[in-house]
Amino acid sequence: MNKKTLPHRISPLGWLLMAALALIWGGSFVANRQALTGLPVLTIVAIRVGGGALALWLWIAVRGLPVPRGARWLAACAGMGMFNNILPFTLIVWGQQQIPAGLAGILNASTAMFGVLVAAAVFADERLTLPRLVGVVLGLAGVVVAIGPAALAGFDLRSAAQLACLGAALSYAVSGAFGRIMLQGVRPEVSAAGMLTAASLVLGPAALMVDGLPAALPDAATLAALAYLALAASAVAYILFYAVLTLAGAGNLGLVTLLVAPVAIVLGALLFGERLSAGALAGFGLIALGLAVLDGRLPLPKRFSA
Repeated sequence: MNKKTLPHRISPLGWLLMAALALIWGGSFVANRQALTGLPVLTIVAIRVGGGALALWLWIAVRGLPVPRGARWLAACAGMGMFNNILPFTLIVWGQQQIPAGLAGILNASTAMFGVLVAAAVFADERLTLPRLVGVVLGLAGVVVAIGPAALAGFDLRSAAQLACLGAALSYAVSGAFGRIMLQGVRPEVSAAGMLTAASLVLGPAALMVDGLPAALPDAATLAALAYLALAASAVAYILFYAVLTLAGAGNLGLVTLLVAPVAIVLGALLFGERLSAGALAGFGLIALGLAVLDGRLPLPKRFSA
C-alpha cells in the first residue's frame, strides 16, 4: 500500500486536543439549554458567533497575526461559516427545544460516522477501511450505552427536531473536509475568526429580523451561558478545532463528537455529585475500544483488516 493512501494516525497531541475540545463542547449543550430559558434560537446563535469572532479578532490584532486576502480566503470563510456554524448551531439549538439532551448528544455523535464517510469520498489518504468503519460503529454504540438506550425510545425519523440534529452532524462532517481543502497554511485563530465573522454577517441580521431586540436584559445565568458559548465553545474551541483538523485529518475530526455526550455525564459526577451508572462505564469502555481500533492501536485480525 502506498504511504500516501494511509489513513491519518492520531498523535498523542491530537488526542489531547480532541479531549479538550470534547470537554468544551460537552458543556455547550448545558449552556444552550440555559440560554433558551431567556432568549430565542437565532439570537443565541448570533451572539455566540459574533462574540467568538470579536474575541478572536482582538487576539489576532494583539499578536499581529497575518490575515489572508483574496477570493479563495473569502470563499473559505463563507463555506466554513455556513457548514460549521450557521447550519449546525441553528439546527442543534432549535432541536434542543424539542428533544432530550441525551438523544441530541447521541444524534450529534453521528458526526463521527459522517466524517469518516465524507473524508473517504474526498481524500485518498483517508480512505474507508474496515478497521475505521468498525471503530466508528463501536464508538457510536458506546455513546448509546453511556447515555442510556432508553434515550432512544423517542427516536422517530419523522421528528423534525431529530432530523435537524442529524442534519447538523452531516454539516459538521462536510465542514471538516471543506476546511482541509480550503484552509491549508492558515493559522487556526485566523481560520476561526474568518469563519465566525462570515456566520455573524448572516446570523446577526437574521436574528434582528426574526427575533427583534430582547425586551429586557437576560438574567445572570443566561448571560453566563452566552459568554461560555461565545468565548469557550466558539473562540477557544475553534482554535482547537483547526489544530485537530491539521494533526488528525478530516475523518478523525468527527471522533470528537463521540466524546462530547459522555462528557456531560462526567461533569455531572464531578460538579454535582451524580453517580455514574454501570451502563455509563460500559459505554466509556466501548468508546475507548472504538477509538483504539480506528487509530490502529488495537488492530483487527488480519483476515478482517485488509
